Formats: sequence, structure tokens, C-alpha cells
Amino acid sequence: MTTHTEPTHMHKIITLGGGCFWCTEAVFVRVKGVVDVESGYCNGHTRNPTYAQVCEGDTGHNEVVRLVYDPQVISLRELLEIFFVIHDPTTLNRQGNDAGTQYRSGIYWSDEADHAVAQQVLDEVNAALSGRVVTELQALDNYCAAEDYHQDYFQHNPNQGYCAFVVAPKVQKFVQSFADKVRRD
Repeated sequence: MTTHTEPTHMHKIITLGGGCFWCTEAVFVRVKGVVDVESGYCNGHTRNPTYAQVCEGDTGHNEVVRLVYDPQVISLRELLEIFFVIHDPTTLNRQGNDAGTQYRSGIYWSDEADHAVAQQVLDEVNAALSGRVVTELQALDNYCAAEDYHQDYFQHNPNQGYCAFVVAPKVQKFVQSFADKVRRD
């Protein structure tokens, strides 16, 4: 069972949906300043849904990663810059072959100051992409952790087909694009 870190007074939380949570988690566990990454579901109407329920598309939930980070090491702006490089924010309810509302692009905030930063970054990215960004920006609601077998999935299954052909290239893109942000421990 994966143990997750609760934020301290020094840490902050942001929750991001960028397609399959295995891909997003595999990148953010490598980011310097990210203290913990937990795969989960949010912003749907069912309490504590299962993966099967979320995949059916009736719960309204998004597959997300909950990032606990140290703002003294990495800023929310920097995390969002990584986020927008590792997924396509212009495809509605789809990332590659993964299709459905649970794969939508989203930023879910818990702190009003984070909302303002996220809105600014989102506006900049949308302008750079000619207004085609479909990323939703909402207050975090109805979050729950995904099942244990989804936690640290890429780490435990690096050669599994999906991980080898979909997750690994996203991790490599992060490492190449943000070499100074890669955790070295």
C-alpha cells in the first residue's frame, strides 16, 4: 500500500487532470519540489467512485493527480508549465487514444491565490494556442484517492505495453524539456 504525505504548513496542494493519471503521475514524481503525488478522482457527483464506475462515464469524475509540493522549491506557475507541456490541452475529453470525460484537461485548486495564478497561466497558454485550450479551471470538489493498484503504476509496470508506449515518452519529454526541474535523489 502506498503511503502519501499530508501537506505541512510549508507545503501546498494542486490537483491536475491531464489524461490517464498513470502518465501524469509518472512525470510529477520526478519533479524537484514535489513532495507527494497521489492518483485519484475529482469533480464528479458520486462519492468515492471506483475506477470501473469512473470509466463508465456516469460519475462525472476526472482522473487526476494530487500534488503536494514545496513552494520554496517549485512554484505553481512552474508546475503548470510542466503540466501544459506533457499533455494536449486542446483536445476535449481525450489524450491520445484515451477518450472519455475522465480524461479531460483540468486544474483543480483549493486556495484562492492558486486560482488566480492558474487563471493567469491558463490565459497565457490559451493565447499562445490561438484560443483552442479546453482545460477546465475549477475549485477542487469531491476528491478521493484511486485504488492502491493505480498508485505508482509506472514505477511498478514500466514495461507493460501502455506504459512502454504512452507513459515512457511523456516522462522522456519532461526530462528533455525541464532538465533543471528533474529530481536527482
